[in-house]
Amino acid sequence: MAKRQIHEEHENHERWLVSYADFITLLFAFFVVMYSISRVDNKRMATVVTSIKFALHFQGTGGIDKMPIFEGPPTEGGKCKETRGGVNDVPKTRQRAAAEALRKKIDKRLSRYLQLRPERAAVQVDVEHDHLTVRMSASHFFDPSAAAIRPEMIPVLDVIAEELMGLGLPLRVEGHTDDTRVTGTRFRDNWELSSSRAAAVAAYLQGAHKFDGRLLGAAGYASTRPIASNTDAAGREANRRVEMVVTMVPEGEAPF
Repeated sequence: MAKRQIHEEHENHERWLVSYADFITLLFAFFVVMYSISRVDNKRMATVVTSIKFALHFQGTGGIDKMPIFEGPPTEGGKCKETRGGVNDVPKTRQRAAAEALRKKIDKRLSRYLQLRPERAAVQVDVEHDHLTVRMSASHFFDPSAAAIRPEMIPVLDVIAEELMGLGLPLRVEGHTDDTRVTGTRFRDNWELSSSRAAAVAAYLQGAHKFDGRLLGAAGYASTRPIASNTDAAGREANRRVEMVVTMVPEGEAPF
């Protein structure tokens, strides 16, 4: 019987390719990660950071009788409330709370003074972010196409001024009109009319209530900033107005 011949196993001299391929794959992954890190979306990163901060907020001011850990708007449904501006335009919770408290105080005083009088609808107090706006109907405070404050509305203006003057904050008085053309008056157009009405209110605040002139500003915007449609009488009535706008300044910051 012939002896079975045993063949020597062939040695694989290319086993190093496996390790080399693994090394190249890991190196490729490393550079992909490095490239992705080097191209950070700064806007998204800022949004993420802000969202993490504001995630500790609850509805209102962070719980009952508790201030939030971070200043910022309350969250709704686990996400930050959207604002018309960017991340840096998010209003401060304390500023908004102060503006809301002032709004309620002015509303309470006006309701006591005016009660069932028709002039009650002449004043509206709104809070948007950290801004408090006192909106006065021009048809109640001024005669048509005139800029002199009606005498019967002076006490109403006094009530508002007393509350705003104690803040020591900048106050901007803005005049607005509808798009109806001004005719038969000393004013050439709505720009002059709106500016004169705003200046009349600012001058009264400084003269009658000794409001610091450095904190006062007056501007007229004519019909460029409507809050309602000018296609009907109700919309035009709403657009004819004078607004007093106060920006609540964070505690510790100078008002000007």
